[in-house]
Amino acid sequence: MGTFKISFILLIVVAVLLVAYAISTYNRFVSLGNKVDEAYSTMDVYLKKRYDLIPNIVETVKGYAKHESQTLENVIAARNKALTSATPAEKAEAEKEFSGTLSRLLALTEAYPELKANTNFMELQGQLTNMEGEIANARKYYNGVVKTFNTMVESFPSNILAGIFNFNTQPLFTVTSEAERENVKVQF
Repeated sequence: MGTFKISFILLIVVAVLLVAYAISTYNRFVSLGNKVDEAYSTMDVYLKKRYDLIPNIVETVKGYAKHESQTLENVIAARNKALTSATPAEKAEAEKEFSGTLSRLLALTEAYPELKANTNFMELQGQLTNMEGEIANARKYYNGVVKTFNTMVESFPSNILAGIFNFNTQPLFTVTSEAERENVKVQF
């Protein structure tokens, strides 16, 4: 009877420890999931600020580069697509396209010296440069939180609870494309 009591108590202790682990792990998933959402929202705010800045830049460039209408239309179309993207994966894909068209727009300044001298354009370009830094920092934070969350979703034994409670890996936010790695060619 003494060994039965000890075994029973040991079994209860193990069960309590397992339940405590499950509760702790579940709460960590919830906490990290909330951080992922918060990080994405922060990054999204900076992206929207950038999207709001682009029409001002396009309007300024229009006055100097009238025959560059296709580039300007591409920038606005890519901006609108990125602005209406719903999920992080869609947003990342749209950002690849947008970043490519934006770099072509900014490359136009090399071909138009009078545009480079325009103080309004230079101020807008400076704001865009600052915004790009903020976006890069927000993207780093988001990707760091997602990496922690995804590691927990994929690691044993927390992956068992992730499957039970339907916690799935989240996409990293990357916008680097092969086109961004190439030098921008400005041709007329």
